[in-house]
Amino acid sequence: MTAERKGVLYVFLAAILYSIGGLCIKVIPWHALSINSGRNIISILVVGSYLLAIRHRPKWNAWIGLGAACICGTNVLFTLANKMTTAANAIVLQFTAPIFVLLISVLFFHKKPRRLDLIVCASVLTGVLCFFLESLEAGGALGNLVALCSGLSYAGVFLLNDMPHADPISSVFWGDVLSAVVGLPFLMKETDFSLFPMTSLIILGAFQVGLAYILMCEGLKTTPAVTASLISGIEPVLNPLLVAVFCHETIAPLSQVGAVIVVLSIIIYNIAKERIDHDDL
Repeated sequence: MTAERKGVLYVFLAAILYSIGGLCIKVIPWHALSINSGRNIISILVVGSYLLAIRHRPKWNAWIGLGAACICGTNVLFTLANKMTTAANAIVLQFTAPIFVLLISVLFFHKKPRRLDLIVCASVLTGVLCFFLESLEAGGALGNLVALCSGLSYAGVFLLNDMPHADPISSVFWGDVLSAVVGLPFLMKETDFSLFPMTSLIILGAFQVGLAYILMCEGLKTTPAVTASLISGIEPVLNPLLVAVFCHETIAPLSQVGAVIVVLSIIIYNIAKERIDHDDL
């Protein structure tokens, strides 16, 4: 298997593992911050073992620290959102991260947006609006807002990977440490440590966080960004499906429309952008 194909496989497997997050978070009867702390304690062991195996000592500098903060924010906000709104809303609104990357690039790095960028921004915002119009009736607007903020935090992770002296796997390690510490006071108050929630927590920490982050970091070394984005599109589709099947959580009609608009907009944008960039070469 070539290095590029192996990279694509790693990204695909990472997306599959990410997609089980909504289901496991829903079934654990703990506070969201307790879940996030517990799963990151387990993830620290997985990522730490990986770093030890490849003899890569965790690095630290301002950019790595900021990346760790973004990873912590993403972990915390996504877990909270899954307890406050539907799994579909939480993952699809987090999937708006590429649009936040674009907006941050324009506002802070003064990169002029293309017509395609503006069209996709308008399309994604339309999809996001569908979620909020639906949730205003059901009283779940706050959960959707938290999910949207997780998309903003996730955008920071992508941007910081390209900054000078960045080290993604070190940011992952320190981000896990910070996430574990933030929720530790909540975790210490939990009383239900029975087999079912503990099994779900181990699955979350070892696979959905630890192994998934390792696979994604390795996969992105040889996988083009557009390819990785397209493959990652399986997550916002599979995540709510798993929750719907096992937890019988329904997706409101207007939210379904919003999900289709957001996911298709991001996928079409990546395809069109790749073609435009190729033609400019």
